[in-house]
Amino acid sequence: MWHDSILGTIGDTPLVKLNRIATGLPCTLLAKVEFFNPGGSVKDRIGVYMIRAAEKNGDLKPGGTIIECTSGNTGAGLAIAGIALGYRCIFTTTDKQSQEKVDVLRALGAEVIVCPTNVHADDPRSYYSVARRLASEIPNSFHVNQYDNPANTQAHYETTGPELWEQTGGKISHYFAGGGTGGTITGTTRYLKEQNPDIKTIGVDPYGSVYYTYFHTGVFDKDEIYPYLTEGVGEDILTGNMDFSVVDDFVRVDDKTSMQYARALSRKEGLFIGQSCGMVVAGAVQWLEANRKSVKPTDIAVVLLPDSGFRYLSKLYNDNWMRGHGFLESTSSMTVGDIIDARGSKEMMSVGPEVEVGVAIKQMTEHAVSQIPVLSGDDVVGSLSERGVLSQLLLKPDLQQAPVSEVMKAPLKVVGRELAVDQLATYLETDSGAVLVKNNEKFEIITKSDLLDAIVHSGTSGP
Repeated sequence: MWHDSILGTIGDTPLVKLNRIATGLPCTLLAKVEFFNPGGSVKDRIGVYMIRAAEKNGDLKPGGTIIECTSGNTGAGLAIAGIALGYRCIFTTTDKQSQEKVDVLRALGAEVIVCPTNVHADDPRSYYSVARRLASEIPNSFHVNQYDNPANTQAHYETTGPELWEQTGGKISHYFAGGGTGGTITGTTRYLKEQNPDIKTIGVDPYGSVYYTYFHTGVFDKDEIYPYLTEGVGEDILTGNMDFSVVDDFVRVDDKTSMQYARALSRKEGLFIGQSCGMVVAGAVQWLEANRKSVKPTDIAVVLLPDSGFRYLSKLYNDNWMRGHGFLESTSSMTVGDIIDARGSKEMMSVGPEVEVGVAIKQMTEHAVSQIPVLSGDDVVGSLSERGVLSQLLLKPDLQQAPVSEVMKAPLKVVGRELAVDQLATYLETDSGAVLVKNNEKFEIITKSDLLDAIVHSGTSGP
């Protein structure tokens, strides 16, 4: 027997008992492992459902273009369905998503536009806004809008919920899932509670998302919104697919705990999964421990693991990235302060944002430096690199008379003297290759050369 297309392989993912991670918990903890879907995530389920619904409603016509803003996984699900059904795909995503996710989308033939993360949802640069604009400009296109598209929730009502009920023999007692678009947690829960209203659903949210506070207080608190690193979960908006009335509780998990739990699931359970998977399992353990008195030994709790670890090789499973964000303990005793003390304090050259580009280039050439920070008073507002300026001047030579503010890039990272050099090495691997250090009320710059000199003269083999 065979499937008519790859779409026939979506769903019917396995349930796996968690053993070493769940030691000491008051009940059985099972994981719904969604990386068994062909696109590697739970979002394969909604991709085909949303396209089929659009076809039925007449919103998507033959030869049309699918447009969506995505953290990566929904895009992959839509791209696979688009290939099978004959549609072009254009996706917007944010610059916090792993490069692997962008690469997967492009490998599946999609066009990808990367937008800034740290902007408001209604900012014209946000990935929400760019997707809406493209849909208004491109003829015969369809903006999927997974956040408010009811087919998202329906996919889980018709597939994920029934699978969990059948796989547990109707014994599932608790369901844990992250809240992103809201479709996974809402659709699955609606089905399960129709079978047994006593089943409890607990949402898991990252710090920096609005869901946890909104669930507990009914207040949309903009002060709760701030950048976080766990990808593909949480929101800075209230989506149409998130139905809080079917959720019994919400817990929060920080980035560090999410990352460490994800790695532990790989090492201890053989489940090579993504960042949000670690977050959901950490939230489940946290909730079950806190509610031990109300949980019975015969209860069966299920956590939904959305995706695979292969999407996070450059982040979650990269030791330098993990150390650079403080998610792993440092392995070096040498610090940034030691580097400065060993080389001696140096006067740092900088320019102001109002200085002409040509003047700044002349300063960089005379002092033989490849990058300099841009300071406005005591504030670091940008950076100027030899390579970055050159690429822009080749296209627009008259930029030499423009102010530096028109060509500068993001500010160099400011770190403390106490930062360990193995964590420093992670920051220096970026395009800028330099960081700033506040030393005795003034900034100093640290480059790769400074780090190499410090390692050589310390007699160590490296950070």
